[in-house]
Amino acid sequence: MSPQPGAVRPIPAAESPTDEELARGLVAGDEDCLAVAYHRWSPLVHALARRSLGDAEEAEDVTQQVFLGVWRGRQGFRPERGAIGGWIVGIARRRIADALSARTRRLRLVAAAGSSLMLDDPAARKPEPALDRVLVLRELARLPAPQQRVLRLTYYEDLTQTQIARRTGWPLGTVKSHARRGLRQLRHRLQDDEQPGLHP
Repeated sequence: MSPQPGAVRPIPAAESPTDEELARGLVAGDEDCLAVAYHRWSPLVHALARRSLGDAEEAEDVTQQVFLGVWRGRQGFRPERGAIGGWIVGIARRRIADALSARTRRLRLVAAAGSSLMLDDPAARKPEPALDRVLVLRELARLPAPQQRVLRLTYYEDLTQTQIARRTGWPLGTVKSHARRGLRQLRHRLQDDEQPGLHP
């Protein structure tokens, strides 16, 4: 993250503001304070994310999201509730939880659509969840738009079919039909991928 210079008085490099001064500048909209905050707390945020997610790139994404959240939510900081460092760590924990939830939803989609990838004898095939994820996401992108939308809302936004009907304006029966047909097509296409002889 490389915040652009702000309109509020820049902080000279020689200065090292206290946490309280940094918080005041950040709330006032000083982007230099955001840069200092990033320098000061991003290693901790990244370490927390890396430890929880087990993936360096995902941890980097979460770190960027945290400081974007710090900037956008700066007016919500209340010093009487605690130090700015604790506030940033709180945002980090929420973003990490969001990333873990998103991962769970992706895995549920893989499980729902990819169960047919297993052979009759599960012991005969070593599971390859990363490959299965790639296959499912590729086939999902090839579905008709309504089916793709319903499955994405189900597995990526964790919406119920009733909520999807409200979001899209479609009748509930239509949503159920798109979900059923979409999963069936995913299973059939994934089964075809497992049988190379069908694709000369």
